[in-house]
Amino acid sequence: MAVSASTGVMNSLLGKLTTLMGDEYRKLKGVRNKVVSLHEEFSSMNALLVKLAGMDELDVQAKVWRDQVREMSYDIEDCIDDFMHDLEVKGATTGFLKKTAERFKKLKVRHQIANKINGIEARVLQLHERRIRYKLDEYNPTTSIVHIDPRALAIFADAAGLVGINTPRDELIELLMDQGQELKVASIVGFGGLGKTTLANEVCREIKGKFTCHAFVSVSLKPDIPRLLRNLLLKLTREQLSPSSSLDDVITNIREYLLNERYFIIIDDLWDTLAWDIIKCAFPENNHGSRVLTTTRIYSVAAACCSKSRGCVFKMKYLNEHDSRRMFFSRIFGSENSCPTELVDVSMDILKKCGGLPLAIISISSLLADQPKTTFEYVRKSLGCMFDGNPTLDQMRQILELSFRNLPNHLKTCLLYLGMYPEDHVIWTFYLLRQWIAEVFVRPTPGLDAEDVAISYFNELINRSMIQPVDTDDGGEVLSCRVHDIMLDVIRSKIEEENFISVLSDPDAVLGMHRNIRRASFQCSGEECRLTSAMVNGSLSKVRSVYAFGGFSCQSVMLLKYIRVLHLDMGFARNNVLDLTGISKLFLLRCLNVVGDTRIELPSQIGELQQLETLDLAVPVSVSNLPSDIVSLPLLLHLSVYGHRGFPDGIGRLRLLRTLRMFGLERNSVENIKGLGEMTSLRYFTFQWSGNDLVEGARRMDVLRSSLQRISGSLRILQFHPGNLDSEGLDGWTTFSPPPIHLRDMMMSGCVFSMIPKWFGHLRDLQSLRFTVRAAGLKDDGVAILAGLPSLVFLQLGSEKPLEERVRIPGSGIAFRALKEFFLCCWAPLLTFEAGAMPVLKKLFLLLIPSRCESGGSVEGPLDGIEHLPAGLREIDIRIKGERDEDGEALKSSLKIAFEEHHPGAALDIRCR
Repeated sequence: MAVSASTGVMNSLLGKLTTLMGDEYRKLKGVRNKVVSLHEEFSSMNALLVKLAGMDELDVQAKVWRDQVREMSYDIEDCIDDFMHDLEVKGATTGFLKKTAERFKKLKVRHQIANKINGIEARVLQLHERRIRYKLDEYNPTTSIVHIDPRALAIFADAAGLVGINTPRDELIELLMDQGQELKVASIVGFGGLGKTTLANEVCREIKGKFTCHAFVSVSLKPDIPRLLRNLLLKLTREQLSPSSSLDDVITNIREYLLNERYFIIIDDLWDTLAWDIIKCAFPENNHGSRVLTTTRIYSVAAACCSKSRGCVFKMKYLNEHDSRRMFFSRIFGSENSCPTELVDVSMDILKKCGGLPLAIISISSLLADQPKTTFEYVRKSLGCMFDGNPTLDQMRQILELSFRNLPNHLKTCLLYLGMYPEDHVIWTFYLLRQWIAEVFVRPTPGLDAEDVAISYFNELINRSMIQPVDTDDGGEVLSCRVHDIMLDVIRSKIEEENFISVLSDPDAVLGMHRNIRRASFQCSGEECRLTSAMVNGSLSKVRSVYAFGGFSCQSVMLLKYIRVLHLDMGFARNNVLDLTGISKLFLLRCLNVVGDTRIELPSQIGELQQLETLDLAVPVSVSNLPSDIVSLPLLLHLSVYGHRGFPDGIGRLRLLRTLRMFGLERNSVENIKGLGEMTSLRYFTFQWSGNDLVEGARRMDVLRSSLQRISGSLRILQFHPGNLDSEGLDGWTTFSPPPIHLRDMMMSGCVFSMIPKWFGHLRDLQSLRFTVRAAGLKDDGVAILAGLPSLVFLQLGSEKPLEERVRIPGSGIAFRALKEFFLCCWAPLLTFEAGAMPVLKKLFLLLIPSRCESGGSVEGPLDGIEHLPAGLREIDIRIKGERDEDGEALKSSLKIAFEEHHPGAALDIRCR
């Protein structure tokens, strides 16, 4: 049963009490009778906690009772976990549960649990009197799958058309893109929620093609400047500096890289001039027409950014009535004209109170989407005169709290958990979903497993605009998200009030706390965080989740035996070794994530981690060793080890495993490759070949194909990452039977197919496809196979040699009907686009060699039928590699004329290289 922020672990506790009442524990006679009574009492308490969670306001007595019962549920579950673990450990060697009652007496376990149950009874009696004054009610969450609402994604993906920023975007671009070549800094200033970041992103999308490099970084209220600048350098160069590098080293490296570039940098969410004084040192005055754009809520900060350049301060305005109406009604009804007559007046009253603030409009309209009129009336009444006059930060908090209060309890819990993450942190969806599951916030329902339910919860929070998508995949699935600063402020106040999570910037603060910390997030701004024995024996002794951002010492953490989730984001840690050799002591651990630039030491055995579901070690350096019994963990679902791709023999025993990433074909035995065919639950599989022996590589690829064919029905994502350039000499699988018909994403960039395989045509759910084919194998019949895939949204097709024959892109009504992005990564593509070709295409990317292209009589040369591409084409990106400069410039000029004539609204970027 699911855990909740409002009810604590009462549901989980009820499940464990049910276990203690079962046949396996029948010998605990007197204790069992008391457990039955406690189960009934806790069931009633749980129902009341749910009732209280649905109330907007509680009196002091009700709050005290609620908090005491919630904390009691944690303590009792810890007690039962200790007891059951004791039975399992001793029973493993003595046949404990199958022996006589005398065995219980010898081990004194019966006496111990009886005493603990008596103590529990006493606590329950103390709370009993307060229960009778409240009525009971129950809540049943929905079990249907929730999908992403495209209207919600459109708010972020197509911001220009929905939030009325076309005019300010064009004005800001005009100010930035004058003819001056000296460095220019501009700053957007305005209240939180006005859309400063959205405007900056739109400007970037429009003008980034005019610069040789660009990057976006967020600063936040308490910035870690060295880490921020390292992140900027990584985005610019794709390279990481050594963790021991000083701030001066980082700034010097950025300046050296940017010195001869025309760069465009966005610095988002500045809060003070001190941070800017350091950051600006990284930007050289190189007279190449470079630009820097900052955003801030504080005018004095904006002015300081622009004071020493020909910059400007751009003041954000609230949305006008027309744009407010368009955003509001589009989110709720799809368009303004679709609003039912009976909802027009109440909708306009609500919209007026939002005061033209985009975040308020998005939040409230997301709350009202698909709701009855009674909900509209409730929102209008609740808002009152909140937004009469000028909005303030407190008023914004109130409007977001209203959206929060209207969430069902299970979504409140999942949203509050995001308070674990720092401000402006990009949260990867797969981490978050697994953490929810490990915390038991999510449970399977009839017809849906826990992962499906977690995805539905996440999508619903996106739909309600409580969290904002950052990255999406080719099929529209949200890969990462973030929480708006003001929403995070609301979350932080709630988690503190309910003792759900403790966010600690200074570990010493733990010593002054007089309550048990259940979940801790250490955010130490790059300083190494060390926990003392006083901390782990005091307020942290009952902690269930530990998050650490920055350097962290794990020695004391291994004494915190109730930990379920351990997430260590080491960043650029000063120490290059993370000692996890004591991890086996955490017998309740379900999820272990390590991210960062560090080396990991693991124990030789981890068999005691019987509850472990996720082991994800995303470290670029190395994992010293993998425990030999990792293949025996009974509940392991996700296994990703980046620094070490050789797994112990017997991996096929992990029958429940869903995710296996970075499986090295050269570092695993052939028996292990064969064992993959036993993993019937495997959904997400990525593999690699880093060897130089292509004959051996081909043999292992054939063994792998045989294994994957046995589990083809479960596969959803299949990716081959080449470890070196030679691996592209491996042949792709021309045959695959039965085909993986439920595959959504396939990337086979590390090998070359002799032809487009016929089995591709069976992949009806495939949304994203990346692969390389030999030039002679790229024929019209093969293209027809790809054109018939009904769900294909992204296609990256490569050829290792120039095409010798022209390829026809069919224009029938069903050909490439869903394709939005087409990348043809081969030299000299000779293409003919028929009328109606790729009807919903948004982005086109091509590589050309003029000397290999047909000149013919067409202006376009290698491309016929440009006029047949759809009017909705937004981005055209073409790279020309000429043997002579004049050849490239001539082709560039002719293509530019053709595309500007037929697709004047598209962003066109044609470069010679």
